[in-house]
Amino acid sequence: MSDVTLTVNNLHRVYKQADNELHVLNGVTFNVKAGEMVALMGQSGSGKSTLLQCVGLLDTPTSGVITIANHNTEGLSENSRTALRRETIGFVYQAHHLLPEFSALENVLLPMMIAGKSKKEAKDRSFKMLEALGLAARTEHRPARLSGGEQQRVAIARALANKPKLLLADEPTGNLDPETAEGVFKMLETLVRKTGVAMLMATHNPELAARMDRTLRLDKGVIV
Repeated sequence: MSDVTLTVNNLHRVYKQADNELHVLNGVTFNVKAGEMVALMGQSGSGKSTLLQCVGLLDTPTSGVITIANHNTEGLSENSRTALRRETIGFVYQAHHLLPEFSALENVLLPMMIAGKSKKEAKDRSFKMLEALGLAARTEHRPARLSGGEQQRVAIARALANKPKLLLADEPTGNLDPETAEGVFKMLETLVRKTGVAMLMATHNPELAARMDRTLRLDKGVIV
């Protein structure tokens, strides 16, 4: 069994705008191994978000092949893409996107119940995850009663709820003050090393990127 969790091979993404074509990704190739933290850097407009959308199976590349946990995603139906995304990928965004009407615990357990886990199993795992992230006393609080760092930790727990093979993070510390951002990054690092999940993180922070295993730099849709 290969220890490579994500393989991206010659990925192109072209958007058609009236009579014009916008080439956002122009032959991107790379891989990410299990337990590896890879930073994705590039100026605004370089294609980072599009790449994450394609890798996360939220957008379909024009050409090229994405393989996630030994699953070739080329030509999959929308239902199959949704199932694979739910089973193998976790997402952490700059904005936490927590559901405001639900508690921290409920925000984490919902993805597990959607994936078919029993409520008891989902609740037990959710509590353990939040406890491991230092939130045992905050499980019944709704997002509005949590600090920014606490909200992002809940989002991390939710992203890892279904034990994904691949974690995609888009500026996960971008909205946080330096001290809180440091705490969130350390937790992500600990979780990656402990669980063996592969992580691809888009960031504008060179200091953060320097602490990861390696950095991919995207410029005009190509890795440079």
